[in-house]
Amino acid sequence: MDNKATAHAPVIFETNPTYYNLFGKIEGRARLGTVVTDFMLIKSGAIHKANGGYLIIQAADLFKEPFAWDALKRTLNNGESQIENIGQEYLLFPTVTLKPEAIPIDVKIILIGNPYIYSLLNVYDEDFKKLFKVKVDFDVEMERNPQNIKKYAELISEIVKTRDLLHFDTNGVAEIIDYSSRLAEDKTKLSTRFNEILEVLYESSTWAELDGSSLVTKEHVEKAISEKIYRSNRIEERLLSMIEKEEILVDTEGFATGQINGLSVIDTVDYIFGQPSRITARVYLGNAGVVNIEREAKMSGRIHNKAVMILTGYLGEKYARSIPLSISASLTFEQNYGGIEGDSASCAELMALLSAIASVPVRQDIAVTGSLDQHGKIQPVGGTTYKIEGFYHACKLKGFTGTQGVVIPCQNITNLMLKPEVIAAAQEDKFHIYTAETIDDVIEIMTGMQAEEFHNKVKESLKKMAETAKKFYDK
Repeated sequence: MDNKATAHAPVIFETNPTYYNLFGKIEGRARLGTVVTDFMLIKSGAIHKANGGYLIIQAADLFKEPFAWDALKRTLNNGESQIENIGQEYLLFPTVTLKPEAIPIDVKIILIGNPYIYSLLNVYDEDFKKLFKVKVDFDVEMERNPQNIKKYAELISEIVKTRDLLHFDTNGVAEIIDYSSRLAEDKTKLSTRFNEILEVLYESSTWAELDGSSLVTKEHVEKAISEKIYRSNRIEERLLSMIEKEEILVDTEGFATGQINGLSVIDTVDYIFGQPSRITARVYLGNAGVVNIEREAKMSGRIHNKAVMILTGYLGEKYARSIPLSISASLTFEQNYGGIEGDSASCAELMALLSAIASVPVRQDIAVTGSLDQHGKIQPVGGTTYKIEGFYHACKLKGFTGTQGVVIPCQNITNLMLKPEVIAAAQEDKFHIYTAETIDDVIEIMTGMQAEEFHNKVKESLKKMAETAKKFYDK
């Protein structure tokens, strides 16, 4: 290897980092029934090609190859590369072969991998911290500002030129940028998951070409995105069909006691969508407290278990400072067969629980999402856009009444990147989006009562239950 004629330090990207591809080998030539070699058959590896420069390796590929990682660490520690064939130590009778002198190595190794691999190496390989001291962490999002929007437009232009695609007009570029913000689930951010953007660029160009257009317009981008969704949303369509047939029970109008519509997000790896779920609560005399049916059935995750315990903390602080909390309550997601995780339904669960205690019906035409702390404050949650659209589709199937909508945490306003269809329905007052800061805001929206009046009803009910329990135990 001779890099003296290069204008810059060599940069080598080894796509197949086997031991021999990295560190070279001594080849043999068959002659008269045996294998012979000479110095002309000593072959270099990527580590020699990158000497004096940079060698880039995918970490996941490197660790699939036997001996490669240990040899790489040894080379970096010693500052020299020894070309030798592996497996000599396992031969019964070692053979005579060439043993080239070690070659001085001065190279920078760049390992590309995910945070999980980095954490494993950091914990279990003591040499890793010494050899790889510089960590570069790339975010999957960036700020949506004029400078980055311009860069995004430049990226689209560069891809169009290099991949021989049709050019995008200004509205087409704007639609791609909005789609990027939707991927980031934040209207103030842009996604840097460029592979997904590239897929939409290719398909948009194809639809424009089939349409006989010389430019890719907003309509072509929307067509590409909708077709991409159509290829992946089979499960969503099946669940919506079951809601329409009432195989999955979701009420989108009227009132009910101890029952509320919660919202969850389902991720099928290549597609994310929201689904409404019926949450019910039942209250009776006892001292078991709030029983999480999912937990008892071992279908609840740790975060959800914690969320239900937080509800108990709120109930105790708000209503049981002067009287004992002499109730037993059961709380569950109806028709849940795959388990539940997360705390984004804790606000809805508390609302169903308080409704059951006070015997006050709550609205079924509004779904609720939001996490709750022990002080009754609503905390932001993930997947807000998909959750709103999930309940919107359920309402659309069952028929709009003009009163339906969703309650979300006020902090999630910046996360909304809704489909044009949902935005149009909101502008026409067919569908509503409410924001809440505390559980009191949710109470007023869901019951039509003042929060203080509702809390008094809960206290009165709890007091009656405590007195009844006392009389029973006194007997």
